[in-house]
Amino acid sequence: MTAGARGRRVLLLEHAEAAGKKILISGGGRCNFTNREAAPDRYYSANPHFCKSALKRYTQHDFIALVDRHGIAWHEKTLGQLFCDGSARAIVDMLLAECAAAGVDLRLSHRITEIARSDRFHIATDRGAFTADALVLASGGLSIPKLGATGFAHDTARRFGLKLTQMRPALVPLTFGGDDLALMQPLAGVGLEVIARCGKRAFREGMLFTHRGLSGPAILQISSVWREGLAIMLDLLPGVDATAFLLERKAARPNAELRTILAEILPQRLAQALVQTGFAPVAIGNQPDRALRRLAEQLKTWRLTPTGTEGYAKAEVTLGGVDTTGLSSRDMRANDVPGLFVIGEAVDVTGWLGGYNFQWAWSSGWCAGMAV
Repeated sequence: MTAGARGRRVLLLEHAEAAGKKILISGGGRCNFTNREAAPDRYYSANPHFCKSALKRYTQHDFIALVDRHGIAWHEKTLGQLFCDGSARAIVDMLLAECAAAGVDLRLSHRITEIARSDRFHIATDRGAFTADALVLASGGLSIPKLGATGFAHDTARRFGLKLTQMRPALVPLTFGGDDLALMQPLAGVGLEVIARCGKRAFREGMLFTHRGLSGPAILQISSVWREGLAIMLDLLPGVDATAFLLERKAARPNAELRTILAEILPQRLAQALVQTGFAPVAIGNQPDRALRRLAEQLKTWRLTPTGTEGYAKAEVTLGGVDTTGLSSRDMRANDVPGLFVIGEAVDVTGWLGGYNFQWAWSSGWCAGMAV
């Protein structure tokens, strides 16, 4: 839409039968289309400085203004996350309308079979051939293959000599085994607010127990930092002095069972499960102070080592991608391939959960659109 609005003749080839499938399912169907707090320090990349130019040239405020011009009602949830009041379809319709107004020729259900370049780019599809002076790879990453996600952009970039960084599923649930999973499975569906830590990163958001391990925003966030073999640390009682709480309750309610006391500040099923792992069902008054301090420490620093993730099928984004050393940070242009651009999730720039990855798509797309 940006290129078309500049008077460029634009052909948009989409292999799916409809445009914007990932947009439609995002944010629970309401599309978390950007974040008020979008800034370079909310993105992961081998070059953390790469995203600065694009995010500065086309900001979250620019996209919000576009949404407002189309009369789309929206609201802010926690942590700067902006969602449509209605359906994510409004965002897709807005983008399609902008493309139509800019004269963009959208061709659906076109499977690309070959791309070559001599003096121009030559694109062969199962429904005809096309040529162009510039080619923009905007086909995303590997996450959610059931919606048609493929490694097309990565394969094409590699064919033209661009390097790729290591890729892995990100913003994805974590899986566990052994005793950890045995504890978690009966708790499937139980949620609570936690602080999840891995290395120097920490996120205070919701967590959800699942049949395979842990999910929820805090876990999805920390999954982008976690690597095989590393442990994560969970604070199940953010902002609570667990030791002081337990000792105070021991003095005030000595005859109450420990699980009853814990259920005051934790989901009941979780409280019962945690007590069963190391405490007999006796009154809190009969528990030694040292045992309560040990429990408090466990509640504040529960150390767990995931066995893996639920993979690209459940990952919201792909971490890694086309190496930024081969691209211009100003306009996403390939340094050594005239006319080639790579934008969005295909690039080694991955945002936090909460609208950051959409904003990177909008920002990098706008920059490329201003340059083609």
